Amino acid sequence: MKILRLVLVLGLAAVVCGGVETAGAQPGVAADSGGVFLGLGDHSQQVILDTDIGDDIDDAFALALALRSRELHILGITTAFGDTELRARLVDRYLSAVGRTDIFVSAGVPTPHDNVFSQAAYARQSPDRKHPDGVEFLLNRIRVFPGQITLIAIGPLNNVEEAIKRDPATFRKLRRVVMMGGSIYRGYGDLSAPPSSEWNVNRDPAGLRALLASGVPVFMMPLDSTQVHLETKERESIFSHGSPLTDQLTLLYHEWMAGSEGHPAAPTLFDPVAVAYAVRPDLCPATPMRIEVDDKGFTRPVDGAPNVQVCLKSDEKGFLELLLGRITGEDSR
Repeated sequence: MKILRLVLVLGLAAVVCGGVETAGAQPGVAADSGGVFLGLGDHSQQVILDTDIGDDIDDAFALALALRSRELHILGITTAFGDTELRARLVDRYLSAVGRTDIFVSAGVPTPHDNVFSQAAYARQSPDRKHPDGVEFLLNRIRVFPGQITLIAIGPLNNVEEAIKRDPATFRKLRRVVMMGGSIYRGYGDLSAPPSSEWNVNRDPAGLRALLASGVPVFMMPLDSTQVHLETKERESIFSHGSPLTDQLTLLYHEWMAGSEGHPAAPTLFDPVAVAYAVRPDLCPATPMRIEVDDKGFTRPVDGAPNVQVCLKSDEKGFLELLLGRITGEDSR
């Protein structure tokens, strides 16, 4: 009977994991260890996080918030833009340090880049291994969980564009995409700054155009609502906390400070706002809009049927309370 049960379990695992390469599995973890069999009865959202972690520091805080939010069941993390293999190694080390090697890590489409990978030293301390194809991982998970997955996209949309090219019908079965990107009425800087060509969009404007035409509901967190600063008091409460998670944030923050020039000590938490929206949409109410994307990455509102829900103003105080409460909460150790 024990043998029969083992055969049944292995057979079910093979069905669920079909199409995912085994070469990228972490040691001691099943090939598709994205948590498929964990937490499915707790009504949490199935999510995949697509991130360009390693340049700016806000992705590291976004990942921390996602890990500490029980509302989110993370099926996997895909890396986007530039050296996606090295970014995946960064995620490997981060997850290993916090005891979450159950989360599947894959590398997305590599692209040319000339920006500074400020946290590369941290990433290079992780073992070098070949990660599975992040785009195929995304499409495979959608096939397994049609209509159930929220994609949280907090980097350039190269993986999104490629997934739509490969299999638009499957991509359309996402539940929704929550993204950080765009600039509607406010650009980089203070409230009076004119609209900007925002980084995540201007690296791949065609990716956003494809996403908006894909038929998947899109919820956009642009510069208008994401320029929330982590000031000294809040930073120190995180860095002095002493948990494995906050220790990783401390290390990565200091590498970012040493590896980047011309930025203030208080990081801008663009990307965590997108994660927060997936958890607490009341913190960033969204407005239906129609957005056009030009070749320079400007996202301009136009007349016509809405193609995106846009958060134009967030509850910054409530957001920071959520972030700090989750990262330094009583059960965060």
